[in-house]
Amino acid sequence: MKGLSRRTVLALAGSGIGLALGGGRIFAAQQVVEVARSPSCNCCGAWIDHMRAEGFTVRDRLVEDLDPLKTALGVPASVQSCHTAVIDGYVIEGHVPAREIRRLLAERPSTIGLAVPGMPVGSPGMETGGTPDAYDVLIFGAEGARSFARY
Repeated sequence: MKGLSRRTVLALAGSGIGLALGGGRIFAAQQVVEVARSPSCNCCGAWIDHMRAEGFTVRDRLVEDLDPLKTALGVPASVQSCHTAVIDGYVIEGHVPAREIRRLLAERPSTIGLAVPGMPVGSPGMETGGTPDAYDVLIFGAEGARSFARY
């Protein structure tokens, strides 16, 4: 992933997402997930619990308006969800399973990140006890979005 623009850095700083600069690249500390979410969203908290149970350190930031952050990070409207996270230079949008985040970090593709658009029932943080929805984890970037995993 290429370095983020000055505008993106300012948007991240304004959201409370703490990032570090290194070698011309911006990245969150490895295995630390920086999450920005609405204060009123309970499912985001459940996703954070999933990530912590999977061994990730999570820094939780409450943000009233996530739109400027999503725009600055390059998250297309078609893949947006209720929370946005950054880990090791990648954007994680929505209820992405920890397993797929680990795969992303291991494979290190040149892309913006992963997304689970919307809030599908049965995805991490959306376990409601009902019949789980089928959903795709999408990989997205300059090349568009395509399936990375299917659940």
